[in-house]
Amino acid sequence: MFVYQTSGTCSRQIIFEVDEENKLHHVKFIGGCSGNLQGIGKLVEGRTLDEVASLVTGIKCRNNTSCPDQLSKAIAAYKKSLEDTKK
Repeated sequence: MFVYQTSGTCSRQIIFEVDEENKLHHVKFIGGCSGNLQGIGKLVEGRTLDEVASLVTGIKCRNNTSCPDQLSKAIAAYKKSLEDTKK
């Protein structure tokens, strides 16, 4: 399980799991608009990290970001954490 602290959105955290094929599972947002964020979680379930990041990067709501955009940042942070582990 990976936990990401969001910035500039109503949601405070994004929690997700990644399988051995780099696919997202069990995406949950803590805080924010519950229905919309549950919908995002369902829509990205089973998609690859790269596919999801390319779909949601740059979506704006307030503060020049959004919950979907924060998900792309969470994916980038997850990938960076993997690289840092390999060092």
